[in-house]
Amino acid sequence: MNPATPEAMMALGADFAAQAGAGDVFALVGNLGAGKTHWTKGFVAAIDQQAAVTSPTFTIVNEYRGGQSPVFHFDFHRLKSAEELIALGWDEYLDEGGIVICEWADLFPELLPEPAIWLEITHQPDGSRLLRRIPKPPKPEYKGSLKS
Repeated sequence: MNPATPEAMMALGADFAAQAGAGDVFALVGNLGAGKTHWTKGFVAAIDQQAAVTSPTFTIVNEYRGGQSPVFHFDFHRLKSAEELIALGWDEYLDEGGIVICEWADLFPELLPEPAIWLEITHQPDGSRLLRRIPKPPKPEYKGSLKS
């Protein structure tokens, strides 16, 4: 799938929401500005049209509870360890039965359940983005910094 605009990325998110159900986990992978949050905006809007979706970069998790199923939107980018995520109540969010969306999920793949749906968003030379389903990546090796 090759969305060329933020609106097209949001439409793809809405398409995924139409097929999603309670307990689903979406693991989003992509560089800064790839479109992960726009995909999530479309997804959440399809479930809860009243929600104002923002990036959880600084809050780590945003909760949207007004729709047919709660949606928990995580951003792992600022986390330094898996223990930090667990301390935020990660397991409780997974057990709640809502839908979990994780940006930068490849930083802690070992914490995502096996049925997670892994999606990679990449910039293309023509300015569009490519969205594709990928297998769960291996746990990254520690090289002194989690960010490149």
